[in-house]
Amino acid sequence: MFDLTGQVAIVTGASSGLGERFARVLHDAGAHVVAVARRVDRLEALAAEHERIVPHAADVTDDVALKRLVDDTMDRFGRIDILVNNAGMGTSERALDEDLDSFRYTLEVNLVAVFNLARLVARPMLETGKGSIVNIASIYGLGSSWPIPNGSYTASKGGVVQLTRELACQWAKGGVRVNAIAPGFFVSEATAEMVANPKSIAYVEKGTPMRRFGQAHELDGALMYLASDASTFMTGQTMTVDGGWTAH
Repeated sequence: MFDLTGQVAIVTGASSGLGERFARVLHDAGAHVVAVARRVDRLEALAAEHERIVPHAADVTDDVALKRLVDDTMDRFGRIDILVNNAGMGTSERALDEDLDSFRYTLEVNLVAVFNLARLVARPMLETGKGSIVNIASIYGLGSSWPIPNGSYTASKGGVVQLTRELACQWAKGGVRVNAIAPGFFVSEATAEMVANPKSIAYVEKGTPMRRFGQAHELDGALMYLASDASTFMTGQTMTVDGGWTAH
């Protein structure tokens, strides 16, 4: 049920952090993985350790680059079974202080690119009648980030949650499932400063009933469930993996 042998996956933001972990997990389940990011050296290092990981340098905000990514993947493998829309970024600025260009760019990376790549990948998936798209949202897409100011991030991740529902309904009849994962606070390169800051640690522990950060491997099960045939009757859903943050 969780065997991905022979399947082809694309993972964005795969050069570090959770994205790198996602690429490894799908590879270890048997998939061929096209690992996408801007940092070519890191992608090549990842590919050197895994025989079925193919590095592909691309900026997710570049429309031409994303089309080339899908075209190259289809030329090489003839199919795309799984997409993990993981690439993302965040700022921490108050609404009255955030520059509009910064706000727009965050939405370009976190939301517009998710829509663009999902649409590009859905075309070949719909032709074969099967596919799984997993968008990486956030608990901040389900509620305010207060007292931490994160207007552009919360707006973009909230958009991912709603976009997941919309695309799921549009493509369900064609056999393409679209779901999302909303992680809580996890130890990763992106949260390195938080993990090293006593005040941030206290904030996370206070708001998380399990009283700790998550570890990257604790997302493996959610990813495998949504990417594999274990979830063939599940679409349009956002799975929270947050140590209980959104439960109270």
